[in-house]
Amino acid sequence: MLVFRQLFDPQSSTYTYLLGDLPSGEAVLIDPVFEQARRDAALIGELGLKLVATLETHVHADHVTGAWMLRQKSASAIMLAKNSGAAGADRYLVQDDVIAFGTRRLMVRATPGHTNGCLTYVLDDRSMAFTGDCLLIRGSGRTDFQQGDPAAMYRSVHEQIFSLPDPCLLYPGHDYRGLTVTSVAEERRFNPRLGGEIGVADFVGYIQNMRLPHPKLIDIAVPANLRCGQPGNDGTMAQAPGPDWADVHYNFAGLWEIDPYGLEEHAAEVQILDVREPDEFTGPLGHIAGAILIPLGQLAGRVGELRNNRPIVAVCRAGGRSAQAIVILAQNGFPGAVNLAGGMLRWRAEAHSVEGGSQ
Repeated sequence: MLVFRQLFDPQSSTYTYLLGDLPSGEAVLIDPVFEQARRDAALIGELGLKLVATLETHVHADHVTGAWMLRQKSASAIMLAKNSGAAGADRYLVQDDVIAFGTRRLMVRATPGHTNGCLTYVLDDRSMAFTGDCLLIRGSGRTDFQQGDPAAMYRSVHEQIFSLPDPCLLYPGHDYRGLTVTSVAEERRFNPRLGGEIGVADFVGYIQNMRLPHPKLIDIAVPANLRCGQPGNDGTMAQAPGPDWADVHYNFAGLWEIDPYGLEEHAAEVQILDVREPDEFTGPLGHIAGAILIPLGQLAGRVGELRNNRPIVAVCRAGGRSAQAIVILAQNGFPGAVNLAGGMLRWRAEAHSVEGGSQ
């Protein structure tokens, strides 16, 4: 069984694609984004997968890849085109290379035009392909920088992408209108730049007159991506650190969490914020010793009762309301708050001590 997820970075409108082979647990990630590496690693962990490789469709100009950071986290191999000019990859890819993850395969097709090193990845059964910035939904990538060549892009699309079966689903590297997927048949017929009877001269004339501004991050992104996302010495790519006072983990919902044993170990060092209602606080589940009771509905107006020089752990019955408390705290100047995973139900189930409640 294939695990497939389409992920999105709103800052750069980049799609990242996770493909996993469920029997083996092996997975690959196409076009990871630096700022989303923590999110992607959390999802991979929650799905019980092991990341074996990150794949780049090309050297990006609008965002920095998360490949290097993910390799630090999971020992995944970095793979991209031999013609990319990038240093630091584990494998350099060329036309007709095969990338294995468990029992599944991705086939490599060279699709230059946006850059010299653009690749399209085709799933082994040719049911889906990942086109990067070569072919977009009812559009195409630009060709006015990074070795761009509109005639080469035209050939790439017609020879390497439009030659796939009509039902093959095409997943682009970006979309700026909220569109998520198209197909070979659709683009061959309806793409206003490359479909129908449009010839190479039509396409070249169209794309050479687009006059688009250069990507805002090009001067940062391209040098960083030529290092496969490894941070430089200027500190411009340092990821915001997570809480370091305990063993906490980041989940796909975007929250830092701590388990009951971790909280018990550090209880004296933190503020335990219980966001249940008063009758729950004194009810059958009891409460953690020293907990501060501020019901969730009152939290925004009472954050002044919390200290900003000690970590906060939010607690509720099962972890749902306390997750919302983390959002409210971040909006009110407490960005490092941590959620108690499983709430008081898990705390009691694991036999940690409480005040009050049913013994």
